[in-house]
Amino acid sequence: MQRIALLTSGGDAPGMNAAVRAVVRRALAAGCQPIGVQEGYAGLIEGRMEELDHRAVGDIIHRGGTILRTARSEAFRTPEGQERALEQLRRHGIEGLVAIGGDGTLRGALALHRQGFPVVGVPATIDNDLAGTDVTIGFDTAVNTVLEAINRVRDTATAHGRTFVIEVMGRHSGQIALMAGLAGGAESILVPEVPYDLDDVCARLLRGRQRGKRHSIIVVAEGAARGFEVAQAIEARTGLETRVTVLGHIQRGGTPSGRDRMVASILGAAAVEALLAGQSGVMVGVRGDGWMATPIEEVLASPRPLPAGWMELAEILAR
Repeated sequence: MQRIALLTSGGDAPGMNAAVRAVVRRALAAGCQPIGVQEGYAGLIEGRMEELDHRAVGDIIHRGGTILRTARSEAFRTPEGQERALEQLRRHGIEGLVAIGGDGTLRGALALHRQGFPVVGVPATIDNDLAGTDVTIGFDTAVNTVLEAINRVRDTATAHGRTFVIEVMGRHSGQIALMAGLAGGAESILVPEVPYDLDDVCARLLRGRQRGKRHSIIVVAEGAARGFEVAQAIEARTGLETRVTVLGHIQRGGTPSGRDRMVASILGAAAVEALLAGQSGVMVGVRGDGWMATPIEEVLASPRPLPAGWMELAEILAR
């Protein structure tokens, strides 16, 4: 294998640049020419590619976002779009592809694999919702971003004696909400995987006030509820002054943490090694001190569950 393409697709995640850097440098070390695809599968269809070298990925390991940029492509979801992508890969003499991103990116990689093109996926999503890996690239940074916001909000919540609802990302996964809420000492954590009762949330807040607690923090994953709706319900049922902070896309940006840089570096290099070993249709993931490859079909068939017992632990510690 002499020419290996790489792309980043879907939502950006801190550490994507570190993964790009690792793919490029591992490929060059193996005597392969890495080819960067601009703007994900959309750029692949249009043939927007360029050769990369050591210099192209210098000084990017600490940068958020992705130098290859990213985009979503409805055209690639169609058989016609996938055929155009394959034509571009053949036209540029590319023999393998590394696809860096979340579940949508992996579905695109699987589509190409099923048509006979060698593809390896790298899990990069702040949601940490993919099976087959201990952690996804970007999750650690996102949790720390939310945790910093919780710490700052707690200061003003204490000063004013208020309840704050903090809405975080997570349409289908409560991983960010759970980890940040547990680490930040939130009174309640609402996630899409676990049913909740706002009456229970309000009762817990009132019990805290009776003990002399001046402030409260509620962390809500966007897939569980809307922060403003939760705040309105709390005020209506308890009379407690409640404010809302929606963190939004700041969770995707910023300098990646040390852990995300390490995970991205390991998995970027692993993806190249997997391709060179003849593997395709797999996602490389962190396992303990090393990495392993899991068929993408298995990854997509089994969404990552919340860690067993952690929600219960968060509730116990918040009492």
